[in-house]
Amino acid sequence: MYKLPVDYTKLHYTERKAVRLQYIEKQKGLCYYCGCSLNEEAPQHIKDKNINWKLFPQNFLQYPIHLQHNHDTGMTEGAVHNYCNAVMWQYEGR
Repeated sequence: MYKLPVDYTKLHYTERKAVRLQYIEKQKGLCYYCGCSLNEEAPQHIKDKNINWKLFPQNFLQYPIHLQHNHDTGMTEGAVHNYCNAVMWQYEGR
């Protein structure tokens, strides 16, 4: 178990997975951003937002659950739907 939050930039990808799973458990399976179940897709009002997919890596939507981190501090914040992560990044700079 990791002491959350952790510095995302210092984590190996296998550690990122472990931290993501720890957040999912801590959040009781709910998205940090929208509060909906991570076992389901992001809600329609999130998916309906206009996303400029050119801003994101090609495989961004390949994984349904992302480990959200603050891009200024590098510190993790929680587990989010892939679409919620895109909205946070594009619209809120997170």
